[in-house]
Amino acid sequence: MTPIPEWTAVLEQNAAAYARLAMINIEREFPNGVHHTMSGPGDFPARPRDRNPVFYGSYDWHSCVEMHWLLARLLRTAAGWAPADEISAALDRQFAADALAIEAAYLAGPSGPGRYAWGWALALAAEVAALEGPVARRWEAALRPLARAAADLFIGWLPKATYPVRYGLHPNTAFALSRSLPHARALAATGDRVLADAIEDAASRWYAADVDYPAGWEPSGADFLSPALTEAELMALLLPAERFAAWLSAFLPGIAEGEPASLFEPASVSDSGDGQIAHLHGLNASRAWCWRRIAESLPSGDNRTRPALAAARRHAGAALPHVIGDHYNVEHWLAAYAVLLLT
Repeated sequence: MTPIPEWTAVLEQNAAAYARLAMINIEREFPNGVHHTMSGPGDFPARPRDRNPVFYGSYDWHSCVEMHWLLARLLRTAAGWAPADEISAALDRQFAADALAIEAAYLAGPSGPGRYAWGWALALAAEVAALEGPVARRWEAALRPLARAAADLFIGWLPKATYPVRYGLHPNTAFALSRSLPHARALAATGDRVLADAIEDAASRWYAADVDYPAGWEPSGADFLSPALTEAELMALLLPAERFAAWLSAFLPGIAEGEPASLFEPASVSDSGDGQIAHLHGLNASRAWCWRRIAESLPSGDNRTRPALAAARRHAGAALPHVIGDHYNVEHWLAAYAVLLLT
């Protein structure tokens, strides 16, 4: 996305703090929200780090992957403002090939963390692959089994997934596909189009004919994603500008008039200490990112660009003050969405 001056300034002011928060998070093992499908008595190790030697921190597996993605993203896009040497040292400690092989087996196993996590794993692989230098190539090679496992899971699942998941929590399929698309396109550039074709086919089947989306029903009480806007963000990535503009006119026909109003106003968060209510901070951040993507994907002169950017700024203003210094229910993951928006 094209840099926007005031958001670039926010990134410059906060990149170091976001990086240091992430470096703390990836090594903070407790509290830990453990999900595990038991196959028999005694099959769970004594502590999370025994099961997941890399992604044991940040409360849960997918949030820990997000924090690693944040560090790689800042290293690539904001190294002059972030503590690049500290980030490199932290990632070098984490990205040991034998430990990441264990994580790949976990991802594909019976307790694997789900499609939201598959998408973030591929986003991490793509971000590391975009870094330059011999150390990054070593990290990329170490991450390859994890990326292959996630890609294979998508390739096996997408052709048989009759329906998408259209709500604002982790199983949302549009968000998972959007996070996976950079890696899929990188594979396609090498001649391997299987994942990219699976994503494009699924998105077309599920979303191409959508009209008059009932976005006025948003948000739900624990959303951290907007079902309407995540779908629009994905289609903005997949369609040329003119086709996207036409699709968006049918999907959300009231954008130019600021309708539905519920999609333009930030969610109110009454209690950051409640893990589900705290998700609404993420809704504000992810809406800001989606509105920015929509605005920057429309053709020049489109009358929806201005209200979309205004909504992005409004939601960013509601979310960004909570990235650091709020309850751990917020601090263990929200910075990833801030960096997603700002970069």
